[in-house]
Amino acid sequence: MARPLLVSWGMAATRDRVRAAAVPAEELAGSFPEIALPIRPPYPPMEARSASRLPTGKGWLYEPKWDGFRCLAFRKGRTVTLQSKHGQPLDRYFPDLAEAFRALPFKTFVLDGEIVIRRGRREKTLDFDALLQRIHPAASRIARLARETPASFQAFDLLIDEKGKKVADLPLSERRELLDRLLADLPEEGAVVLSPATLDRKVAEGWLRNPGGELDGVIAKQAGSPYLSGDRSAMVKVKRLRTADCVVGGFRWAQSGDKVGSLLLGLYDEAGRLDHVGFSSSFTAEERRELEPILVPLIEPPGFTGKAPGGPSRWSQGRSTEWEPLRPVLVCEVRYDHVSGGRFRHGTKFLRWRPDKKPRACTFDQIQAGQRAAATRV
Repeated sequence: MARPLLVSWGMAATRDRVRAAAVPAEELAGSFPEIALPIRPPYPPMEARSASRLPTGKGWLYEPKWDGFRCLAFRKGRTVTLQSKHGQPLDRYFPDLAEAFRALPFKTFVLDGEIVIRRGRREKTLDFDALLQRIHPAASRIARLARETPASFQAFDLLIDEKGKKVADLPLSERRELLDRLLADLPEEGAVVLSPATLDRKVAEGWLRNPGGELDGVIAKQAGSPYLSGDRSAMVKVKRLRTADCVVGGFRWAQSGDKVGSLLLGLYDEAGRLDHVGFSSSFTAEERRELEPILVPLIEPPGFTGKAPGGPSRWSQGRSTEWEPLRPVLVCEVRYDHVSGGRFRHGTKFLRWRPDKKPRACTFDQIQAGQRAAATRV
């Protein structure tokens, strides 16, 4: 079942990281076309819980964790539609992929996979920044980028086969065999690609030790499980870097007061309250200036509805602790080192905006799941 891994993947470079796609997920909202299939969009994809290491024991299928946009691809005849992880239509942002799906020899399917953009010599690196650039209101810009940086789709699961039959209820091992046969004749460097998979844990550990240091992680799935829509119980993700998707609930001005100093980060608790969990201030002077027109139009109380940023402390050393509350619509991914008392112990590193993530999906499960996963490993 294992196939050679032909491309490397990784965290995006920080070029244009502040400006690129700093838009709320709600702006991606839209309607889907009618499509006569047993599974129709919006359909919640199967999800993963976080873990600190790969699960052991028999019955696990391992896959690369691609650094892209999760996507469900639906086709019935000439009708093709692409759905994001959180149920938003992606067709207008990836017209090149929609055409690639229409060009496939089989005219009915629902595939689960990841949208990526390859860059560099022989197209062997992945560029998340280029993906973010696609989330743009101007159709002309999207069309130009589709020509200059075409996207591809890494397919790793099959929910509806080419006959229109629902196969999501079959065990993953059987779905993977059907997927392998369906995509076997497609070119390995085409727009729709079969993502590698292996039953060998040592191979998966090798992916995590990728010497290029660009690996986003590895996914482990229970081979005997059906496709569990919206459920995390049969799928585990292990990342090389500890990252979390956070809501920007507010910001502080720099000491000089003429530019943004730090983003204030939040996660939703079980009661639906947005708690302040830390900050990110890892920006250049130019990036701080670019943040102002992004954040200021969103100033709106209360910002955090649970635990809010605290007042002055003996550690403040004269610095202002005043902050501006924001409408909680922006999501960013940050890298962190430790969590203590439900907060990031130190400042985090801003990695990128995540317009493909809904704010309400940014919960404490991300930073607590590692401990729970350790207790439930097979």
